[in-house]
Amino acid sequence: MGRAAVAGVLAVGALAGLMSGLFGVGGGLVVVPILAWAGLPQREAAATSMAAIIPISLVSVASYALGANIDWIAGLLLALGFAGGAQIGSRLLTRLPERFLRWFFVAFTVAIIASQLASIPSRDAVIALTPLKGAGLVAVGVAVGVLGTLLGLGGGAMMVPALSIVFGASDLVARGTSLLAMFPGAISATIPNARRGLVDLRTGLAIGLAACLFTPVGNLAATRLSPAANTYLFAGYLAVILAMSIRSALKAK
Repeated sequence: MGRAAVAGVLAVGALAGLMSGLFGVGGGLVVVPILAWAGLPQREAAATSMAAIIPISLVSVASYALGANIDWIAGLLLALGFAGGAQIGSRLLTRLPERFLRWFFVAFTVAIIASQLASIPSRDAVIALTPLKGAGLVAVGVAVGVLGTLLGLGGGAMMVPALSIVFGASDLVARGTSLLAMFPGAISATIPNARRGLVDLRTGLAIGLAACLFTPVGNLAATRLSPAANTYLFAGYLAVILAMSIRSALKAK
């Protein structure tokens, strides 16, 4: 790997770490479109992104835990479903066409932007856990595991809106809880992906380790911004990712 490539990987990691801490995502919405735009096949970009999310989510969880912004029970229920869904997603990743995966990423990003603009969470809200909500969290985890593994995402873009809109979490608790669920989920997805030869572990871990230096900065910024500012900033960030993803999908053969 040349100097320019190393610098590029570190820059991607830095941006992914900042976005992870700020928005409670794993960084896949940064990593996947950039790797695909750089020429990596979509399925390999997705699998490599999941490997990068392992160290990113671990450091991000620590940052949110210091501020007591994690619902540990909800996060573990999500992680349980995520681990199961990741096995399904990993199998599908090797079977679905490249063009389908790229346009599916585009459609997913549009849906997440719409969900973000639909509701602004309260910073004081908490999850009132019941047996029904517990089962719902596991179900959401399964869906996130399948889609996240297909798209190379930690699932924060799905879990954060779900935790806020459906389960009543505040914006910061939704982000911290989402990151908690990502860590075991990313491991669960990366193991079968690596066995299938889809993961560039060197690139993934380099991105992840570079990101770890910037996740605390993003977390600090998230606590200083209002819920509305966080929501609109995340939607704007997703709009940029959407434009990159459309360009990548149009170039796919």
